[in-house]
Amino acid sequence: MSRAKKTFSRYAASAAVLSLIEEVELTPKPGLVDKNNNGAHQDLTIDLMRKSAVSLKETFEGIAYISYGRSSSILLREEISAIGRQGEQRMLETTGGVNTHKGAIWAIGLLVSAAAMGKGCYSIEEMVSLAGETARYSDRHCPITATNGKRVSEKYGVSGARGEAQQGFPHIMNVALPTLEKSRAVGLPESSALLNALLALIIHLNDTCILHRGGPEALGFAKKQAAAALEAGNLSYIQTLDEEFTKRNISPGGSADLLAATIFLDKMQPNRMDNNMLKELQYTQ
Repeated sequence: MSRAKKTFSRYAASAAVLSLIEEVELTPKPGLVDKNNNGAHQDLTIDLMRKSAVSLKETFEGIAYISYGRSSSILLREEISAIGRQGEQRMLETTGGVNTHKGAIWAIGLLVSAAAMGKGCYSIEEMVSLAGETARYSDRHCPITATNGKRVSEKYGVSGARGEAQQGFPHIMNVALPTLEKSRAVGLPESSALLNALLALIIHLNDTCILHRGGPEALGFAKKQAAAALEAGNLSYIQTLDEEFTKRNISPGGSADLLAATIFLDKMQPNRMDNNMLKELQYTQ
């Protein structure tokens, strides 16, 4: 058990970090940091985002290790939250105080925990369901802070990152994953399939990052333009959209977090996980 637990925890953490890096390196993206530019962000660079992602490996490994083989409970919720808060602190130390991945720590941390509860054998449906169950527990030790996401959620009556998780990540299950699978099925390159998934998320998600920066007008503009880009299906349109989002200070950061979470879930399907790791898990369980 101990060896399998360590092996799986390392694997899940590596998959989580790689998912964050693959999301930021996906190029071009509208209003977001990528290989071409920093999008609508003055304080972010792709190198900073990479360093931030790598700094979270220990956090995700700790969440996986403590969750391995357990059931969802308020105690586990509080334990992984404490690890997540330590991860946030490490992230901020790495980035010089810039919030690069707070939303991703929440979303992917819950999914890492759910994957570990199932010892790597759960389906995507089981993982998101368990993650939602865990997210619905209250953390009695978490200090109440007025975050941008919380303020925006209350102001505009949208669910935000917390509600998305508590509902079992409906935008991943009903939007991002189906779009990704459909794009792959028609033979699109992986980068194009992921871009389509991102555009679909922007269309359907009431992204609190966009609302925080520009309110409902910016959100409506982003949704309309993302729909046109998805229909056009070419990179030049997305590059134009990137320029327009940047000019208008629009950054679909919530959609980017959900794309990274989608990539993670895709990697953690039992039939897609590394065969060598699966063999080691079977040998040591």
